[in-house]
Amino acid sequence: MTPTVVLPLVIGGMYAAGVYLLLDRSLTRVLLGFLLLGNATNLLLLSSGGPSGEAPILGYAEPEEMTDPLPQALILTAIVITFGVAAFVLAIIYRSWRLVRQEVVGVDEEDRRVARRSGTDADEIDPDDLAPEDRPAMHADTLAVDDEVDSEGSGGLVGTPSDDVALDPTQRTDR
Repeated sequence: MTPTVVLPLVIGGMYAAGVYLLLDRSLTRVLLGFLLLGNATNLLLLSSGGPSGEAPILGYAEPEEMTDPLPQALILTAIVITFGVAAFVLAIIYRSWRLVRQEVVGVDEEDRRVARRSGTDADEIDPDDLAPEDRPAMHADTLAVDDEVDSEGSGGLVGTPSDDVALDPTQRTDR
């Protein structure tokens, strides 16, 4: 039997589409990209197993006529890993939708602020020497709560934790 070029092209196309979808800000597309990568990996492992043959567990055939069981075990493992990560990403998508009513990852202002800094090595920086807006999160000067930001982020419920946005403040249990 002559090898075909179709299966490697399909696998390569699935990998390319999966990587393209992974690089998007939409978490749903990230999930679809990861599922495509998982399926492409399963096809790659299946094609690496060689031609089908007799079942190796029965022992009715000669070793040359048996199917290699290792790719089958690797595919089963890849299916379980893909399912687990997909369930985790679905939970992240659900949580993101519940909190901010969108599943697109926003622009991180902290990353932009860090990117604007000069090329100073992190070991050379003393947080006390930086301007207050350039200090890292959880520095002693950044622990004060900004009421304006807090009231905008919690839908007008000042002091409400972000995961309790949908709760009435009278129904919350303070810890």
